[in-house]
Amino acid sequence: MIKRVLRVLAAVVVIVVLAAAFYIGNVFAGLRAASTTAGERAGLGVRAPVEIVRDARYVPHVRAQNVHDLFFAQGYAEGSDRLFQMDLVRRFVYGRLAEVLGKPLLKADERSRVVDVRGIVAREWQHVAPDRRAMLQAFSDGVNAAMRTQPRPPEFRILLYSPDAWTPQDSLAVGFATVLDLTDTWNDVLARSRAWNASAKPPHAVYNAAYPLTDWKYDVPIAGRDAAQPPPNATRLDSASAAMRIPERPPIGSNEWAAGGAHTRTGRALLANDPHLSLSIPGIWYLVDLQAPGFHAAGASIAGTPGIILGHNDRIAWGATNGTVAALSVFAAPASLPARYWVTERFHVRFGGDVTHRYYRAPHVFGVADSTRPGTIALVRWDAYDKPQSPVAAFLSLDGATSIRSALRALAHYPGPTQNFVLAGTDGTAAYHLAGAIPNDPAWARYEHPARDLQHSYATIPFDRLPSVRASRDAVVFTANNKMYGAGYPYRLSATFSAPYRAYRIHQLLTAKKRYDVAYFTRMQLDTYSPAELEFARDLLRQTGALPALGARERDLLAHWDGRYDPGSRAAPVVHALRTASLASVPTFTAELDALRHGTVTHFADPPFARGTWGSLAAMTIEHQLSGLGLTLLDGVTLPGDGDNYTIHVQTPGFSQSFRAVWDVGNWDAGGIVIPSGESGEPGSGHYTDLSAAWVAGRLEPLPYSRRAVDAAARERLTLVP
Repeated sequence: MIKRVLRVLAAVVVIVVLAAAFYIGNVFAGLRAASTTAGERAGLGVRAPVEIVRDARYVPHVRAQNVHDLFFAQGYAEGSDRLFQMDLVRRFVYGRLAEVLGKPLLKADERSRVVDVRGIVAREWQHVAPDRRAMLQAFSDGVNAAMRTQPRPPEFRILLYSPDAWTPQDSLAVGFATVLDLTDTWNDVLARSRAWNASAKPPHAVYNAAYPLTDWKYDVPIAGRDAAQPPPNATRLDSASAAMRIPERPPIGSNEWAAGGAHTRTGRALLANDPHLSLSIPGIWYLVDLQAPGFHAAGASIAGTPGIILGHNDRIAWGATNGTVAALSVFAAPASLPARYWVTERFHVRFGGDVTHRYYRAPHVFGVADSTRPGTIALVRWDAYDKPQSPVAAFLSLDGATSIRSALRALAHYPGPTQNFVLAGTDGTAAYHLAGAIPNDPAWARYEHPARDLQHSYATIPFDRLPSVRASRDAVVFTANNKMYGAGYPYRLSATFSAPYRAYRIHQLLTAKKRYDVAYFTRMQLDTYSPAELEFARDLLRQTGALPALGARERDLLAHWDGRYDPGSRAAPVVHALRTASLASVPTFTAELDALRHGTVTHFADPPFARGTWGSLAAMTIEHQLSGLGLTLLDGVTLPGDGDNYTIHVQTPGFSQSFRAVWDVGNWDAGGIVIPSGESGEPGSGHYTDLSAAWVAGRLEPLPYSRRAVDAAARERLTLVP
């Protein structure tokens, strides 16, 4: 009997050891595997031969004989390089992470399903035009072909699951992820509403001082510019205002600027864009060049969606920054809600039982947990829920625009998230227009409406009433999530725009030169000078009553700081620590600056000061999406501290410029675009982190566009044949 038990135990041990060895071997093989990017593949679903040419940076240049094959090949390339990333984003948006990652992700799934993304994309699909449906279907078929024929990415091997087939609706869902990421949320509105109600009654002067629409001293609106001047009879904050403080999130946003040919050395228009997003590996953007009869565009696509999101075609270039405007309206829920609109969602939890959660989803509003009143819900009205249209279709139209005029026609149908678009054309003109659905809601996301306001509808502001600058060779346009309009504009648009400090610095650098070139725009994107924080440091030194107790070293560093967050700076960490500490006594950095200007700031606590350079103390690793679960072997390089929240070169923990592009409009083989890590999501490809060196060095790498340039840059060719 004992021998039999020992034999069984031995057999179990052998099986476990073999299973572990197989698992480790399978993962190791996945880490070394790479997709096939050369040679010929037949029978995948194309109608004519298609070339996917990879350049030295591994960027695919797709050359197809028809539009169906073009988008099939784009899906095939993205599915080959970024399949796990695409699946993870899809699961995040649908609220299905716990199915593969277990109970720790259940709460995230429950939050994701507050918005019925699956229902939204199903309704979006109904409104997609037939030709766009065909493009989305071809892209989806290409992803599935890659899923069948290319090596399985290591993350699937580590987590022991296989991805579901890709659908066209999944591409719409991935596109909706940016809508969620860039939209001012109901949680923000509810938090502001609490502060609004705690402040003085109308005109809510204390609230407006705590959360100003902009910083008047640095305000540089592009549409209807005004001279900076302090607002009349402005209310000053006191220490009591800290009680209404909303935790300030790190400033989010992006930079963009463009100049017409009258302001450039070559007479061609120039455009620069660097969107700021969460920093991860692989990054959100997938660089690609797409060409077929009647279609040629290049730049950055969002992995999982067809076409080009930001970049250029033969005739125009375009960039975008988040509009930071109000997109939704929040209402207190009535005392009773119709029972028929409550739905139950089921969540499958790996290594655990199924869990259910109830949500309120009426035809025009949906319910969200009200964190300010535990156990209650608020109701949200949002065009993205009520009148869903996918931004993917609008970008596909933008890809085919033949002029700035036709691009604006495409943007007039862009649903959101609301973006500031700058455009530049081969005719040497540049232009600006805000685009996206904005409800003319008097709350402007500052407060929650009472339930009785549900009877009111707030019409969307017409496209031609949104801030804009007409196309001109004389135009110089720029935005950085700041207030874009001047005095006299009839709509507020936002609860509060991002502080205008980056926009002010962009304006400084643009006015410092009479003629621009690609090199100058590239240097601007690397700028680490922070005028507002330099003002903060100097005002602190002048007002010793507000200054924490500083050692001689810190005081000397503060006194001699040049305003730059350069990697070698030893003063930058001191200023950053002081700025962070100041937010314990005032709600926002803008309010702190205003208080310092008027000598009303209260003393704040001594922050801890670390010794060292900004490059070492603010260094951050580009983390894989699974790094938070302890899987760090797939992390990318560590970037030195270089810039901060309020510099053009934005870089803070987990957040950064996500690409940097400068387009020499019409001379498309010049200029270029760079990303922080690599084009491939496969560590074994050799192109997982290979672009990081150029990123850190600040080099701008060309994106070959003409056939001559693509052929000269070609390193690998894969041909898909019927």
